[in-house]
Amino acid sequence: MLYALMCKDKPGSLDLRMSNRPAHVEYLKSLEASGVLKMAGPLLDDQEKPMGSLLVISAGHIKEAEAIAAGDPYAMADLFASTEIRAFNWVFKNPEA
Repeated sequence: MLYALMCKDKPGSLDLRMSNRPAHVEYLKSLEASGVLKMAGPLLDDQEKPMGSLLVISAGHIKEAEAIAAGDPYAMADLFASTEIRAFNWVFKNPEA
């Protein structure tokens, strides 16, 4: 099953995001290497600055998706004001379809 992780940063936390970015990128690379990560990128504010993250992952069930979200260095640094996890059906432009 695919899950979309929509994570919104706490206000005024760009410095926290940037200081944890190298560890976050390494985490995403490990998820990609294991086939878990399907796509990822930052959510942008009106000034096109990062203000959150969007990831699409493959997981066996919601608890596994929650564990992956919790293991993100951004989450461990307490960057996010909120994290929403929803089952996702990749219909258009899915390279695996």
